[in-house]
Amino acid sequence: MSNIDSVAVIGLGYIGLPTAAILAEHGTRVHGVDVNQKTVDAINAGTVPFVEPDLGEYVERNVKAGNLTASTDTPAADAYIVAVPTPFREDKSADLSYIEAAGRAIAPQLTGDELVILESTSPPGATERLAEVIFEARPDLREGGGLMFAHCPERVLPGKVMTELVTNDRIIGGSSPAAAERAKALYERFCKAELLLTDTRTAEMSKLVENSFRDVNIAFANELSMICQELDIDVWELIELANHHPRVNILQPGPGVGGHCIAVDPWFIVAAAPETSKIIRNAREINDSKPEWVIRQVKAEAYDVAKDSGRTPVIAAMGLAFKPNIDDLRESPALNIALRLSDEFADSRILAVEPHVNELPARLSQANNIEFSEASAAIEQADIIVLLVDHDVFAGLKPQVQGKKVVDTRGQWR
Repeated sequence: MSNIDSVAVIGLGYIGLPTAAILAEHGTRVHGVDVNQKTVDAINAGTVPFVEPDLGEYVERNVKAGNLTASTDTPAADAYIVAVPTPFREDKSADLSYIEAAGRAIAPQLTGDELVILESTSPPGATERLAEVIFEARPDLREGGGLMFAHCPERVLPGKVMTELVTNDRIIGGSSPAAAERAKALYERFCKAELLLTDTRTAEMSKLVENSFRDVNIAFANELSMICQELDIDVWELIELANHHPRVNILQPGPGVGGHCIAVDPWFIVAAAPETSKIIRNAREINDSKPEWVIRQVKAEAYDVAKDSGRTPVIAAMGLAFKPNIDDLRESPALNIALRLSDEFADSRILAVEPHVNELPARLSQANNIEFSEASAAIEQADIIVLLVDHDVFAGLKPQVQGKKVVDTRGQWR
């Protein structure tokens, strides 16, 4: 078993680039690979193509030192870390095409004895599928080629990635005990927390279970908010009171669930075991239904505006990211709600506010009635203010919304 002196990271997004940067910071020669030429050019210039605190410093420092480079081509390396997207199809099953494409790009570079790690959140069996794709392209390595495979899911929080890569425990699943140990030796270079070894399928399932657990608990809070609306109860006060019980910790409701993990991962379990994953499926359906519930609240307020003024309302959608204080719009319920507001109120002006991006996202720019706006200006012009993301910068705007009709999906202005 050879040492790992060079690592190729396939996919330079929100997980791949931080992983590449932290490995380079600890002395490993890292080459990043991405299909987006603009991403590659930005990294080679020592810059970061998205917002993540502290990441820019790591990238700039290690590009200058020569430890980190990027290209659109997959090079030869001692180890490969695959961190590409795993979206779901219309039937909610996992789309493994990006993983398979990565495997086909890696295969020609292999000589044997390399380690291939899948970091992408995946359904059980995805690492085995990656191995099979590589062996289909390189049957000469199937028997005795020395290739090792592992699955090492990330557990980091956007906005704190560079810290949590180092401090969070890590699950490492190997295709064999030797593969798990070899992957552990690589992650030990930067991870100071506990490294827990298992097989690939258990590692894959662990990430899905962690996010499904959170999804179920969020669904409880979201369903509770809908019940409280019917019963004229302040859900925020109710949760605060209930959480004084020593063994109760109800989460906070919101307009839905977004992001690349919690909104996606539970469906991988449902697709793998459709007859038995009943609670997980119901939780996903509750959370997926919450944006429509928000639209109904806005419609009720719009009815009052039209009755009082005889015109359609101006609506401010406050926040487009999938969680506070970041620019990540993936699977964002807030973004989807803004689009639905545009459709439902075709004759209204929709003022989209997102302080962490510089322009209207492409999906919204196609709508004729959506305008990109600064927060205070949107509040001043709007009849109805829909708070969708509790960004810190919105907290101090509460005095400005007095006298306006407000749909506060986060409880930030209660």
